[in-house]
Amino acid sequence: MEEEKGNIKSLLEAASKAANLILECVRKGEKILIESHLDADGIAAAGILGKALYRLESNLRIRIEKRFDEKVAEDIASENPRLTVFTDMGSGYLDILSEKLPRKEIVILDHHQPLKEDAYESFLQVNPHLHGIDGSRDLSGSGTSYLVAKKLDESNTDLAYLAVVGALGDLQDKYEQRSLGGVNRIIVEDAVKSGYLEIDTDLLFFGRETRPIHKALAYTTNPFIPDVSGEEDKALALLAGLDIPVKNMEKWRALRDLSQDEKKKLFSVLAGHLASKGLQSDVAMNLIGTIYTLKREEPWTPLRDAREFALLLNATGRTGKPSLGVSICMGGKGAILEQADAVLDEYRQNIMKYLNLLNENPDHIEELSNIYVLHGENLIDEKMLSAVSTIISTNLPKPNKPVIAYSIVPDEGIVKISARANDLLTRSGLNLGEIVRIAAEKSSGKGGGHDIAAGGQVPYDRRKEFIRLVDELVKEKMERMKLGG
Repeated sequence: MEEEKGNIKSLLEAASKAANLILECVRKGEKILIESHLDADGIAAAGILGKALYRLESNLRIRIEKRFDEKVAEDIASENPRLTVFTDMGSGYLDILSEKLPRKEIVILDHHQPLKEDAYESFLQVNPHLHGIDGSRDLSGSGTSYLVAKKLDESNTDLAYLAVVGALGDLQDKYEQRSLGGVNRIIVEDAVKSGYLEIDTDLLFFGRETRPIHKALAYTTNPFIPDVSGEEDKALALLAGLDIPVKNMEKWRALRDLSQDEKKKLFSVLAGHLASKGLQSDVAMNLIGTIYTLKREEPWTPLRDAREFALLLNATGRTGKPSLGVSICMGGKGAILEQADAVLDEYRQNIMKYLNLLNENPDHIEELSNIYVLHGENLIDEKMLSAVSTIISTNLPKPNKPVIAYSIVPDEGIVKISARANDLLTRSGLNLGEIVRIAAEKSSGKGGGHDIAAGGQVPYDRRKEFIRLVDELVKEKMERMKLGG
């Protein structure tokens, strides 16, 4: 416990240093550029810091990137801001930053595993990994940005709820009953105290606040429910068979309208259904967990439930409209929210389309000795790959094998990689981020991430070599883990 307190204290001291440097630029009226990633966590991180700096009337610009590479670094050099702040990215690309942006003022607010070479110690980083804190479970990129925003001004505690959204978007709800833990728990407490957040335990259907119960059931993909997810008519039939009305008079019922007995009956049938499909018993338990409700958002909007909010942000980023997500994080509503909601519906439909395509083309999922490979090729849009790989990873017959998914990036001659492992593997010592980094670099690419989730890109004609290397590296690590055990 004392060690944990010391780690958090050290992390907060780093956050203070970053905040002081940012405040120095604000006071001088100098240009600040925020560079962030296009997933939910990255957009929430940019929104938090953007809002905090907007309140300080700073000279600010925000850019959202699908990945960081030499081209992005060159664009930053050409723009030449006084200070560049990376949120939810940067720590895994210290080599590129060192080469392409020498002598530039840079702050990195990240939670991915950093490159550890001594040459990069000069970078001002706020990263949980540098303080003995797990960045894949205990603090997200948006959480790191929030800690700095809070150091900028204590009143920014009203932005804590956005860090909760970002952490959920990064699937950090790995604690009991799918709750947030570690440093995230401190942020959750801030969000509750500020009056923005309410916590409960319930069924975790997508759209529990916004969709009729049969639609919420059909839209649920974590876990993916065979013959129910994506099948509204079958979801309706299931509810009818349980005598659970989908309407009250002429009004559709949402999950929140169901009685406890109805919820218990529904969960029991779904658990039995998942078991009949050969899925592990703990898969069904993913249907129940901690609910994070944003009290100041209107009911029947996608911002009311924090997980749905996260999916909306992810949708805006993955469909090339991240400015909508950033605007919503910074307070945008009305027409902006309507546009984002339409993007979310399209995004959900695309996920279902790809899952159905994989169901019709099972040969695209190959089982190797130590890993599963999802050959997305041209079948799956590279922007949707991470969402699809996450869902697939929870519905495989052998959860003790990581999933390595890839899709072609059009007109670039590369494939995007998305890799997923489960908690059991990572707690045994498997570090998927390190394995992907090594294999990608040996295949003339770049990669990294977390122990439980990683990504990268390699040339298309080196993809088979990359997959072979990952399979070998996983085997070596698993054998060492067995010997160690």
